[in-house]
Amino acid sequence: MKRVLAALSIALAGLSLTACPQANLHDGAAMPSHYGKSFESYANELNLSMEKMLSDMHAPGFTGDADIDFLAMMLPHHIAAVDMARLVLQHGNDPITRKLAEEIIASQQVEIASMQRRLHDLKRGASR
Repeated sequence: MKRVLAALSIALAGLSLTACPQANLHDGAAMPSHYGKSFESYANELNLSMEKMLSDMHAPGFTGDADIDFLAMMLPHHIAAVDMARLVLQHGNDPITRKLAEEIIASQQVEIASMQRRLHDLKRGASR
């Protein structure tokens, strides 16, 4: 299980860096000037969100319970999806993408609430 979670974290980190390598402003690379200040703001916020997600996913550490560890790591992942969708609503223009972002926010909030409830119950020792 530890290997699966580590591989997932590495894959997510790699995806965030390879999806838009020019937007990774934390490695000292300059943003191409033709992207503009608005995109620079979007890219900075997106990178901060991804860094927070990865940090939050690892923060609880492993408990030895796959169910609890899964939920504890998936919560920041889903919260980051909501953050990303909100960013595209702030910075994006395509009506179809904006609609998808709104749908992602709505569905992820339901999943986040469900995972939080189950995580709380499991930590309390609720029956499986």
